[in-house]
Amino acid sequence: MIISMIAAMAKQRIIGKDNQMPWHLPADFAWFKRCTMGKPVVMGRKTYDSIGRPLPGRLNIVISRDESLVIEGVTMANSIAHALALAGDADEVMIIGGGSIYAECLPKADKLYLTFIDAIIDGDTQFPDWGEQWCESHREHYSADEKNRYAMDFVILERENC
Repeated sequence: MIISMIAAMAKQRIIGKDNQMPWHLPADFAWFKRCTMGKPVVMGRKTYDSIGRPLPGRLNIVISRDESLVIEGVTMANSIAHALALAGDADEVMIIGGGSIYAECLPKADKLYLTFIDAIIDGDTQFPDWGEQWCESHREHYSADEKNRYAMDFVILERENC
């Protein structure tokens, strides 16, 4: 199984503020949907709370230390290892946040789907530093427009074959 992480970040690797994404970019939402549709998505409970509902067309796996927590429409896990086991025989599993889940999963990740937002935005949560052992396999640029305040680049980094 390929373990992938997907995140949007402003400069300084900012991914969130007060458990929310501090931007609204429909083009990034479309990229996220395209990359995750049909695949298991793994997230922490705070990330699930910020989304507020299961993502359609995907097996939603929520990690929580509270083993008594039950959320309708999602599969609960008590650890990253448990979540990955619950993803079963999927070809690729997508780790979608938040900050502590990203930090724990990065050493296991094979692929990073990153949106680089061309903006300095205040935040309290950063994506972990992924280091230099990654090769860029895809990049597409999206210019700012009437619905997307900031320009962004959609990038895929792969650990293999560098």
